[in-house]
Amino acid sequence: MSESRWHTLSTAELEQLLQVDASVGLQPQDAAERLARHGPNQLAESRFHPLWRIVLEQFQDFMILVLLAAALVAGFVGDLVDTVAILVIVALNAVIGAVQESRAQRAMASLRAMAAPVAVVRRSGEILEVPAIELVPGDLVLLEAGSLVPADLRLLQAADLQVDESMLTGESTGVLKHVQALAEPDLPVAERRNMAFKGSQVSVGRAEGVVVATAAATELGRIADLLEQTPQLKTPLQQRLARFGRRLALVVLAICALIFTVGLLRGEPALLMLLTAISLAVAAIPEALPAVISVALAFGALSMGRKHALVRNLPAVETLGSVTFICTDKTGTLTENRMHAESFVVDGQSCARIPQGAERLGQALALSNDVEAGAGGSLRGEPTEIALFQAALNDGYDKNELARELPRVAELPFDAERKRMSTLHGAAGGVVVFCKGAPEQVVPLCPSADASKVLAEANRLAAEGYRVLALATRELPRLPDAAELAAVESDLTLLGLVALIDPPRPEVPQAVRDCLAAGITPVMITGDHPATALAIARRLGITDSESTLITGSELVQLPDAELQARIRKLRVYARVSPQQKIRIVKALQAAGEFCAMTGDGVNDAPALKQADIGIAMGAKGTDVARDAADMILLDDNFATIAGAVREGRRIFDNIRKFIKYTMTSNSGEIWVLLLAPFLGLPIPLLPIHILWINLVTDGLPGLALGVEPAERGIMQRPPRPPGESIFAGGMWQHMIWVGLLIGGITLSAQAWALGSGAAHWQTVVFTVLVFCQLANVLAIRSESESLWRQGLFSNKPLLLAVALTVLLQLAVIYLPVLNGIFKTQPLDADELLVCFSLPLLVLLAVELEKLLRRRGLIYRQPV
Repeated sequence: MSESRWHTLSTAELEQLLQVDASVGLQPQDAAERLARHGPNQLAESRFHPLWRIVLEQFQDFMILVLLAAALVAGFVGDLVDTVAILVIVALNAVIGAVQESRAQRAMASLRAMAAPVAVVRRSGEILEVPAIELVPGDLVLLEAGSLVPADLRLLQAADLQVDESMLTGESTGVLKHVQALAEPDLPVAERRNMAFKGSQVSVGRAEGVVVATAAATELGRIADLLEQTPQLKTPLQQRLARFGRRLALVVLAICALIFTVGLLRGEPALLMLLTAISLAVAAIPEALPAVISVALAFGALSMGRKHALVRNLPAVETLGSVTFICTDKTGTLTENRMHAESFVVDGQSCARIPQGAERLGQALALSNDVEAGAGGSLRGEPTEIALFQAALNDGYDKNELARELPRVAELPFDAERKRMSTLHGAAGGVVVFCKGAPEQVVPLCPSADASKVLAEANRLAAEGYRVLALATRELPRLPDAAELAAVESDLTLLGLVALIDPPRPEVPQAVRDCLAAGITPVMITGDHPATALAIARRLGITDSESTLITGSELVQLPDAELQARIRKLRVYARVSPQQKIRIVKALQAAGEFCAMTGDGVNDAPALKQADIGIAMGAKGTDVARDAADMILLDDNFATIAGAVREGRRIFDNIRKFIKYTMTSNSGEIWVLLLAPFLGLPIPLLPIHILWINLVTDGLPGLALGVEPAERGIMQRPPRPPGESIFAGGMWQHMIWVGLLIGGITLSAQAWALGSGAAHWQTVVFTVLVFCQLANVLAIRSESESLWRQGLFSNKPLLLAVALTVLLQLAVIYLPVLNGIFKTQPLDADELLVCFSLPLLVLLAVELEKLLRRRGLIYRQPV
């Protein structure tokens, strides 16, 4: 029997198919045979990777292998400081990667923990308590308020049963259950009202159901299977850096081989050229890059944490900057997760508050509910009833005061067939009846009302996404006896209609506008009714067209090719299943989009893992969703995502700036060593000089670039194309020409020093090259904005790093103890002035480049 068809069967068909008598239950021997055939009712253990294997896998990244090779070479030439620094960075990187990989195993463990430990069953006509893992198809399970549903059940009996299925559907409102067979075979989980699913919890009432699926065959089991099969994707930054590492290693090896060969051809000592080439290789590899990335991501994560976004996967911080689509849940993320009575229709007039003279309506709202006030003003009860209670209280109708005047003396509880409830209250001279329920069930009981007109208004409100209730009243001379009680719901007087909705969060419309301005498309994915979903989407500015909405049942009928053609135009998905959420994410990814997915339920976990960045809810999310996610919203607020996207873009910009800076600096060093022989100049730098430059200029200034503030207009530009190179937007051109400029200035300083007969010309070359790189780091703080407009003091850590590097270089020049180590000599005032003045040409040249960029004359593609 297909797992999605149980809800279509009658009790007799279920008994025949499962070979069980619903009044007696299974015999012990039948249960034992079925347990042997179907296996225990528990989710299978996920594939467990030991910690040593997870750690070892982190060293397969090409960039890490390049760094390890650089550490080996640095140790060979005696640069132990670089060797230790690289090994520490690589180890830190491995720890971070191992921690992230272990999250999937925790997600599966959380999913297994949702199983009920015991179940109450009927076997051989007796009520027994058995371990839930021993349940088998055909077992009769008894449920009551508070019970955790131990397997997927088809309900046979139900009394006022409400079940919390939020972990499966994402919708927080309790689901009212019944036992009637349903005709539609392909209903989504949220609409199978005669089923109770494993892992959900009984809120109200009691029931009896027959087990139709256990373990992996349950809805929860299928989600676990999806979670297990979904691979962990690499972030955009990880993909870009992998490509960068491979190309860099090849380029560096080629250049070093060329410099070594040219040196030999000029007659330079072979050992000196070998050490020079090796030193240059170490310098050209930006070993500080993983440290800069880790620091930038860590500071970004701290910044997000202060703004209610907890980052669990550091690389995901940067991923947010690449996001082109945000697929978000509705309830609690876009909306306030509370029902609110937004309008009242009384005598054909719509108003925002209970109108004057409608005292009976106010009394009905306040009294005809089971809401109880707890400590500190908290309210306990069903969300819709709380909304009615609150609306009455806001307009001065206090339940406690009214209950003394009109005490409840009897009631007719709500049930799924009548779709209404009534309460009876003692009053002076008789009894007052208040009835509330679905308009189509209440309005026909009001003979004085214009039923067609009232129902048309109710349908209009429902089409706008409201949940509509009708309220009516009647006065009786006395309290009817039990036999007469059902007859009180007749000859009623209509009091009015109430339109309720879970209202949008007030800050979300602006966040949606911010996303759209940033080229990011917000998409709503919800288990709620299509009309409600579309109404909220319209209010938030996500869409204004019904053609951009699709339901889960329509999605089932849609071929992959057609979905691929429409995926960029769809904005609202209603009544979707966990499998469909993954299908939506995969379709967006296949279209070249980078997708963020929000979710809180178990049903969301596979899609959270499949998405380029999964975002779980902190306040109402399940452990399973949180363990599968990269980031957790502590306030469950969509606006927090928009702020996190801004932070992600800032971080990627800063990582790009570091790569731009360090590769331009390395380019300058390469040009100096490569061109000097062709210009008839001696080898300009010793290996110790190259390694020192690499240490002081890449280190502190590079790290300080990681905390550079966001550039102006960062949220007014489109996301980076996912396939875009890390060198796009004029970066590679900058690295070549500014590297050439630095090389030219340095070699000019060498020629000047040699021409003036200075014995310490090599110290001049060494110092000019260091200061040129420091001028460059100040200039490249922004892609297009002038340093003077940015403000020299807007990144104080960078200014401090530059000043400290200058002091360290002066120490190398003027401290005798360091002169011997670095083969330097003190410079006179004129020589030092030249060393400080020439690098200003780099600053001015890069500022000119930014001016041309601002005017659209160069690098016109978006950065």
